[in-house]
Amino acid sequence: MGKLFKIVVHDRQHSQTITAQVPEGRYILQALEEQGKVLPFSCRNGCCTTCAVRVKAGLLDHREALGLCPALREKGYGLLCVARAIADVEVETQDEDEVYELQFGRYFGRGRIRPAIPLEEE
Repeated sequence: MGKLFKIVVHDRQHSQTITAQVPEGRYILQALEEQGKVLPFSCRNGCCTTCAVRVKAGLLDHREALGLCPALREKGYGLLCVARAIADVEVETQDEDEVYELQFGRYFGRGRIRPAIPLEEE
């Protein structure tokens, strides 16, 4: 068995802190679930932002997080479903809508808005 890393997750939505030992190279979300510690998730493929966290201390290997742009990864955001344990880490869950807005908000609701298609007159 390889190294074990201490993973601390501050679950803001449920006002709880989860602490666990996760084997090196394991997906954190999966390892937590196997220990009976359940956090929100949706796709398990690193494409949505349901399991988004922000790193407070330590390191994540989250290169598989396709649902996060490089700029957000550089700011410390990660997706636990595809984040691997490579060191002790402390993270805080994020609101899915908040992360979605950070990533995609600049593309929606800005600029000229196309008028709605008029309904047929009765």
